[in-house]
Amino acid sequence: MRLSDFDYQLPPELIAQFPLPQRDASRLLVLHRHSSSLEHRSFPELIDLCSPGDLLVLNDARVLPCRLRGIRGEAGGRVEVLLLREREGGIWEALLKPGRRVRKGQHLTLARGRITALVLDEGRSERRLLRFEENGKLPEILRQWGEMPLPPYIKRPPEGKQAAELKRLDADRYQTVFARQEGAVAAPTAGLHFTWTLLDALRGRGVELTFLTLKVGPGTFQPVRTERIEDHLLEAEEYFISEETAQAISRCRGRGGRVIAVGTTCVRALESAAHQDGTVRAGLGTTSLFIYPGYRFRVVDCLLTNFHLPRSTLLMLVYAFAGPELARRAYQEAVAQRYRFFSYGDAMFID
Repeated sequence: MRLSDFDYQLPPELIAQFPLPQRDASRLLVLHRHSSSLEHRSFPELIDLCSPGDLLVLNDARVLPCRLRGIRGEAGGRVEVLLLREREGGIWEALLKPGRRVRKGQHLTLARGRITALVLDEGRSERRLLRFEENGKLPEILRQWGEMPLPPYIKRPPEGKQAAELKRLDADRYQTVFARQEGAVAAPTAGLHFTWTLLDALRGRGVELTFLTLKVGPGTFQPVRTERIEDHLLEAEEYFISEETAQAISRCRGRGGRVIAVGTTCVRALESAAHQDGTVRAGLGTTSLFIYPGYRFRVVDCLLTNFHLPRSTLLMLVYAFAGPELARRAYQEAVAQRYRFFSYGDAMFID
């Protein structure tokens, strides 16, 4: 399959820069696969689209405020650090911007001088290894000075009163209300629409809720640079599925309910842990599963997701689940109807 098969034209003004005042105030585009039809709804009407006995699976990963700003070396050039994952001995994998100007052995002074990091490796890319001096201070530094790792299409001023206000807004709204397991570098954005009131209403309708954890890494959002999409490799991400969640899926199957995945992260975790018969293995795992049209889904029956970037692996997963023709038509309709796109945007439900 060609990368150009997953392209579409998006007016820049449709990229949502801010969350709506209310989490569940988004629009919901419904894709009915059995009839190849589209329907326009509001997000709270998800209750009407779910049936008693269905199972809603949500990702409880919590986003780490892992972006720090500072200066590099004696020259004092500005640098932005995005922490990805911690290794042993206070060493972190990080993305640096600008990365190619940073040299091995340089010190980065971050959070207005409150902590420093030594660059351990030379590299041509933005990904580097850092050792933090006084690594024990880092969690508190991140709580006070770290910024949410918003995707680059969401624009924020780096300094000033407005920047401080938006930092507080993003700290709240670029996080699901049920986020618990810290370590993700991006939000599982399909879950951002939920309030506890809506979740309780779903329970009241007889919909069971369960959680898994997939710590979203940067690989999910890396651009596909191969024209044949089959040649693209996804970076592995860590996930955990509890025995309770595995049993909830089994119970749902037994009563004839549908497994509804909230977000592409849940899809990838569930499908990675699936046996051929659709049962799911509990436990810790890693996944580099790349889902594109032609994939046979073993666990997930319905998908709730946001609108994704052109040519992205996330869009390819949606095409695989909905079918390319219906998915392509849905995106055209969403653009025509002025839906809000990407992380802070509207949602779609595919049944």
